[in-house]
Amino acid sequence: MYEQAFKNIDDILWKDAGVATEIDYIEQTSWILFLKYLNDLEIEKEKEAMLAGKTYNYLIDIAYRWNTWAAPKNKEDKIDYNIALTGDDLIDFVDQKLFPYLKKFKSPDSDPNTIEYKIGEIFGELKNKIQSGYTVREILNLIDGMRFRTQAEKFELSHLYESKIQNMGNAGRNGGEYYTPRPLIKTIVKIIHPKVGEKIYDPAVGSAGFLIESFSYMTKDKNKLSPGEWQTLQTKTFYGKEKKALAFVIGNMNMILHGIDTPNIQHTNTLSENITDIQEKDRFDIVLSNPPFGGKEREEVQQNFPIKSGETAYLFLQHFIKSLKAGGRAGIVIKNTFLSNRDASSLRKSFLNNCNLYAILDLPSKVFTAGVKTVVLFFEKGKPTQRIWYYQLNLDRNLGKTSPLNEKDLEEFVSLHKDKKDSHNSWSIDIKDVDQKTFDLSVNNPNKKVTEVQKSPQEILSEIEEIDFQNKKLFSEINKLV
Repeated sequence: MYEQAFKNIDDILWKDAGVATEIDYIEQTSWILFLKYLNDLEIEKEKEAMLAGKTYNYLIDIAYRWNTWAAPKNKEDKIDYNIALTGDDLIDFVDQKLFPYLKKFKSPDSDPNTIEYKIGEIFGELKNKIQSGYTVREILNLIDGMRFRTQAEKFELSHLYESKIQNMGNAGRNGGEYYTPRPLIKTIVKIIHPKVGEKIYDPAVGSAGFLIESFSYMTKDKNKLSPGEWQTLQTKTFYGKEKKALAFVIGNMNMILHGIDTPNIQHTNTLSENITDIQEKDRFDIVLSNPPFGGKEREEVQQNFPIKSGETAYLFLQHFIKSLKAGGRAGIVIKNTFLSNRDASSLRKSFLNNCNLYAILDLPSKVFTAGVKTVVLFFEKGKPTQRIWYYQLNLDRNLGKTSPLNEKDLEEFVSLHKDKKDSHNSWSIDIKDVDQKTFDLSVNNPNKKVTEVQKSPQEILSEIEEIDFQNKKLFSEINKLV
């Protein structure tokens, strides 16, 4: 229903001088889409209040509500173009009045655990980049035709928004910071099995995929949730931190569009916090995360960690461990070089002594669009590692944009993980067999079948003839130069 509208919006934005990239497309679509969603949410809350015999107080003043400035209606419930702003008047209203008004929702007196505060945070980070008021008017008209009042409508919106985030990630060099493949996240969440009452944390939250999929997993059967449990999921379950402004905005909006009204996401550099300052009250039951690939941190940031490293992921791993409660569990995506790099040996030793690394999922290089080779570490804090179960994901096809990872690809991993079974793709090692100097955890599958390709005599002769031909050609070229 909405897919064509999203395509039309991209086509309109493509013509505007202020919007240049896929990242700009989602950023500018997002703030308009969010205000329409907020409008529909307020209308629904007003109806619920009326049915209960109560009065609903709108968050947004009437002058800044969608139906006042974006889509004022006539008696036929169509946009009244006699009073609807457009051109320079619309741009002036958006830049000079609307954004400053919404930005004020975040104030020192505001409760951070409210949607009002989140509105202020989001519009404090965003700015309108669309230069033409006629472009804004076209987009407003398209988005006004969308309705987000039923669960089916909200589901379609959230699904399409995810697709736009994925496209943005694919378009950028650092796509992983915006988008971790959802089949992988869903599988990690299944293995960790979060329960209502547990606090879940992602300190490199990006577009909030881990938190959203955890919410989805925990609300599969909403009818079994009590009002108190639902309130706990809404306000006291999902926490995150994000350094980059756009990712922070998108993560917040993505959570709200998926039904989490007051996301507990902070706009901060997680690694700027000294981990010795993390107290018991700051800890979580579950950490799920995909820290940035290949990032580098300055020396002053490294001073916040007992094991110094310029590699961002190694600092994040120390933060993850410190942020977990005793008995807390984690599912972490990390570059496979962590398993064997010499400069990570002391970190691996500390990690294995303080956490039970019970499973490693080895992923193909094309799971992420950048082609980075990664593994997933599953561990529990509070007891040392005794035995590690490995699973190597070997697929019968090449992954790519037209053939991405899917949940079916990971079904065998989920099935075998329950009993840590050995197979052609899985095996276990005893920690005593790991080199106690390097603590090298490299993936070496002892059960993988090596298939020898038997060539026919004719194929072998043809290859020899081709090599002979290429050699003669090369010598001929050399003789010409002599």
